[in-house]
Amino acid sequence: MAFFSQQPVSACVRGTRMQNLPFKVFNLQSYLRISMNIDQYFQRINYADPTPLTFETLSKLQMTHLMHVPFENLDIHNNTRIDLDNLFDKIVVRRRGGFCYELNGLFYQLLKELDFTVKMISARVYDGKGGYSPEFDHMALIVSIGNENYLTDVGFGEFAFYPIKIEFNKEVNDPRGIFRIVAFDDTYKVVEKKNENGEFVPEYMFSEKERQIPEFYERCNYHQTNSESHFKQKRICSLPIANGRITLTADTLKTTNGKEVTQRTLNNEEEVQQVLWGHFGIKL
Repeated sequence: MAFFSQQPVSACVRGTRMQNLPFKVFNLQSYLRISMNIDQYFQRINYADPTPLTFETLSKLQMTHLMHVPFENLDIHNNTRIDLDNLFDKIVVRRRGGFCYELNGLFYQLLKELDFTVKMISARVYDGKGGYSPEFDHMALIVSIGNENYLTDVGFGEFAFYPIKIEFNKEVNDPRGIFRIVAFDDTYKVVEKKNENGEFVPEYMFSEKERQIPEFYERCNYHQTNSESHFKQKRICSLPIANGRITLTADTLKTTNGKEVTQRTLNNEEEVQQVLWGHFGIKL
């Protein structure tokens, strides 16, 4: 499929800023080609099982990915452009993490290589005030197995460990909470999570329309460059653990283990780098 653009390609695409590019015709398949070494990918996420095209396989792939690949925005705070054309090198070879466009973008490529029927979708994140963020603010995936469709997401921070079957008003018990999908209108669906008060609160809305990577460039660039983006406010690196989560936010390390929560303020950049390596396996 070809992508036609009369605008400069977003800087989100490459590791350096691109300006004043002439009109080009992009062949999407060649443009998004990733040197995918499945064995190396599986080593990165500690996956060692067979891969029949089943819900069980998809579930384990999603869970192991979440447990081993951090959700992080460190490149944004190191003034390094997010490169959606080189995700395998960053996440697998260099053992980094990323945010939604990177994590779900690469997971999409893995699932395609394994012959799953998968598509990228756009999602709009709930703002806590009754509204939702713009289109393409979040990337998620839908995987079809048999006659069933599953919402699959490895790039939303504290979210479901396992894919959520797309059917309305059915509560899904997941190791990370109770979720359900409800209808918003004829186009959009909303995935919700039950809070401590027993109330369902929206996470994000989505449609099942298939999207392509270039459609996310503008919003990806916004989150890297606009001071109003929450990703520009503070660096974050987060990874689930067996019974909780460990998160670095700015210079604060927070560990949740069951109901126990501990916080530690890091004194300098050296301590930050020690935490990134010791807890997340990241070396900048």
